[in-house]
Amino acid sequence: MKPESKSKAKKSKFRLLHQYYSYTGFYSFVWQAVKKALPYAIGLVILVYVFNHFYDINETLVHLTEILPVYGVLGFFFASETLLGLVPPEIFIAWAGKMSQPWLYLSILAVLSYSGGLVSYWMGRTITKIPSVHNYLEVKMEKQLKNSKKWGGFLIMVGAVLPLPFSIACLAAGIIEFPFKNVMLYGALRFIRFAIYGVLIFSAL
Repeated sequence: MKPESKSKAKKSKFRLLHQYYSYTGFYSFVWQAVKKALPYAIGLVILVYVFNHFYDINETLVHLTEILPVYGVLGFFFASETLLGLVPPEIFIAWAGKMSQPWLYLSILAVLSYSGGLVSYWMGRTITKIPSVHNYLEVKMEKQLKNSKKWGGFLIMVGAVLPLPFSIACLAAGIIEFPFKNVMLYGALRFIRFAIYGVLIFSAL
């Protein structure tokens, strides 16, 4: 096949993908989700900024990794990765880089992060069993849930790879009852993220 033909084929695939997302309402769904989440995100950023004005968050977390025993740091990290995952994993990766066996501890961190996300998924599934939440999701959020189930894999991959809270993505996947085996599959990309960050951070230490 000529280079021009290959280029046209790639363009046509992207065009078809764009058309599919347009017709199925993916772009509209993402935009509506962003608009609804934006006030909470802004509020959280303001809260973090105010707290950081009085206490250096990163310095506090680094100090925490210095005074806690190994099992304490790992336990704290697992709790963080299970409950919203708002503490940056990079701080713990830098901690692992200072250990006698950095790649071993990095591997443990990756497993804990992945496991924390799976626990968050089941927390989401548990939340939906609350009658009031179940009724709200089934009645008022029916359309949103239907769309979310279409793109649940995308949601998990974004949370696993990008610097976004992985546990929140898994929690959302649990709430929409996205298949657990798919969460395990897409969530495995989390290990790749930790490997890449490990290489970058360890080389800088």
